[in-house]
Amino acid sequence: MENAVKMIIEALQYDFILKALLVGSLISICCSCLGVFLVLKKFSMIGDGLAHVSFATVAIALLLSASQLIVSIPIVILASFLILKLNEKADLHGDAAIGLVSSFSIALGVLISSMAKGFNVDLMSYLFGSILVISDMDVRISIALSVVVILMVFFFYNSLVAITYDEEFAKVMGLNTNAMNYLVAMLTSITIAAGIRVVGTMLISSLIIFPTVTALQLSRGFKGTIIISSIVSVSCVIMGVFLSFIFNLPTGACIVILNALCFAIFFCIKKLNII
Repeated sequence: MENAVKMIIEALQYDFILKALLVGSLISICCSCLGVFLVLKKFSMIGDGLAHVSFATVAIALLLSASQLIVSIPIVILASFLILKLNEKADLHGDAAIGLVSSFSIALGVLISSMAKGFNVDLMSYLFGSILVISDMDVRISIALSVVVILMVFFFYNSLVAITYDEEFAKVMGLNTNAMNYLVAMLTSITIAAGIRVVGTMLISSLIIFPTVTALQLSRGFKGTIIISSIVSVSCVIMGVFLSFIFNLPTGACIVILNALCFAIFFCIKKLNII
């Protein structure tokens, strides 16, 4: 126990650990805020689909030697809009539209990576996350994007709750439901693009789903679910970063496994009526 405490104190001396804790915590809060609306609207897999899109954008950024965030954000946002358009105009259900866009993006990413002479170390770090690659610029952009996402959820909270609870009723009441859906898609895109540095494109969608379904085991209200989800998510990020440092394990995988354990614990608590 003493050794673990010493290693945690030692970890806090490193700049890259502090960056990972800051960026990871902010991204986890954003994922928790958006995850409630996505899960309850049964549209949570859009996170997985957009994560696959981000894989292609990372490959493009590496091929062009450009900033991953600058390349990823606009393309992932456009992809989220395309998914919604396919859902509306092409008479495709959400999962089918997501499948079309995500499978195409994976194929495009593999094609581009082969043109760039295969999967290199940089691309692998984007796939599964690495706390070592977070730059000062990434930190600043992530902070700015996270603040935007959190503020937008705060200001449009009532409208987001309305379309999540009953979209048809919200439309009858005069709410622009299409605009709200596009807003959620855009905010989700920004969160995923900003979060792949920490947990990677293959794992980022789990930060949207796991904390929310964990919180739903104990709470049915929107605000309560968001609060519990955020606490669980931030806790898992912090513990995941320290565990990865202490035991030399992949950060993203540690965070996701901890989220899965939290869900299992909360699920058992609910089933056993402990709380």
